[in-house]
Amino acid sequence: MEAKDYDEWYQTSRGQWIGKTEYALLKQLLMPHEKESLLDVGCGTGYFTRLFARDLHGQVTGIDLNHSWLAYAKAHSVASEDYVEGAAESLPFGDNSSDLTISVTALCFIKDQRQAVCEILRVTRRRFAIGLLNRHSLLYFQKGRSGGKGGYRGAYWHTASEIRTLFARMPVVDVKVRTAVYFPKGRFLARLLEMLLPGWLRWGGFIVVSGTKSQPHDKSRGALLND
Repeated sequence: MEAKDYDEWYQTSRGQWIGKTEYALLKQLLMPHEKESLLDVGCGTGYFTRLFARDLHGQVTGIDLNHSWLAYAKAHSVASEDYVEGAAESLPFGDNSSDLTISVTALCFIKDQRQAVCEILRVTRRRFAIGLLNRHSLLYFQKGRSGGKGGYRGAYWHTASEIRTLFARMPVVDVKVRTAVYFPKGRFLARLLEMLLPGWLRWGGFIVVSGTKSQPHDKSRGALLND
């Protein structure tokens, strides 16, 4: 898929609804402070990077391996955000160099997910929010089976239990798992139900794990709270 086609999908009625719903969940779980720095790992065309750049008014950076998609992101910058070419498994940034770190479905296409998570946590100073695709969802049955369709082809779909395993013994506290986009076609009734259903339900197509990076003296490392 071309970068232009991917990004323009977010301008369709369904794409706008899904994009706004996913962004709202990411922002709610990330709990950003004004002017904090943020790193978007696997930023693609920069769709979510731009949204956070508009809201945070701090240093926002996107990183991705796809050169042409990065070029598109740079050409559509909205708030002087930076874009860097690089891999999630070996981020070219120092320890604790970003207040906040996000990644939106990028890990679904990365073979060494644990290494990518370790790198995300290494460069994070305060909080992180990682968006994934949920295997226990209607979206999976529509788009994810038999290798996936369209932009979902080749993607790995996670479950909540796999996420718990992935974050076991990681230097994190106050970890939460939430989902959104329960009915992915995004029709009127689906949008109404989305507002009424609680995020702790496990069957939304978009599943986000968030938490706070623990410090060396924090004895609650690896605690997973799903309240």
